[in-house]
Amino acid sequence: MLSKRIIPCLDIKDGRVVKGIRFNELRDAGDVVALAHRYYEEGADEIAMLDITATVENRRTVAALIKEAAKSVFVPILAGGGVRTLSDFEMLLEAGADKVSINTAAVREPKILSDAAKLFGSQSVVLACDTRRKADGGYTVLVEGGKTDTGLELFAWLKESIERGAGEILLTSWDLDGTQQGYDISLLKRVSERFPVPLIASGGAGTAEDIAAAFLEGKVDAALAASIFHFRKYTVKEVKQFLKNKGLEVRL
Repeated sequence: MLSKRIIPCLDIKDGRVVKGIRFNELRDAGDVVALAHRYYEEGADEIAMLDITATVENRRTVAALIKEAAKSVFVPILAGGGVRTLSDFEMLLEAGADKVSINTAAVREPKILSDAAKLFGSQSVVLACDTRRKADGGYTVLVEGGKTDTGLELFAWLKESIERGAGEILLTSWDLDGTQQGYDISLLKRVSERFPVPLIASGGAGTAEDIAAAFLEGKVDAALAASIFHFRKYTVKEVKQFLKNKGLEVRL
């Protein structure tokens, strides 16, 4: 059995870690490099470093911070935000990222997924997908930091993305992001059962029990969380010990 992964998420704005609710009401959460190192020492399996305003501000991700963090973080780094071109992929991978997430640009020009997978390998290409539940119970795809509803149907978009070469899905529930009310478990289960690539749960973790539910009921491969770690509700080690006590395979 593959170990379940815990991924602290560093949302970056103006060179600092921030955290909000549904991508708004941002609060400062600390220094990027210091937090990345702390989570690595606590036993994180991966660190996500996402420049959350790069797309709407029409600029590139802060590669310098990733390069600095990579000096003291010896687990995979998932980097993203403002990725538009193959050069952006290359820049982040050269800075020390192991995987690159892409959202808005992939929706605007899906061919970039195929090209990136061909050039860097599918294992390096993560489709970051922000989604919102519709009144009819379906799900729509959001871009530009959650500001724009594309009208794309979620499952059709995930299918196309994987066929084009995305090697992993980072799925964020806009409705639950930052609320600490738990992940959208029913959605996670539907996605994990339908698609063959690893799935990262994102949006809503409030307790260690929420994370356990994502693994046990949502059938995800990894759980991304921010607020509970940044504001010291739990350490990564505490969450992992809880999961282990639940019978889940984790790396301690």
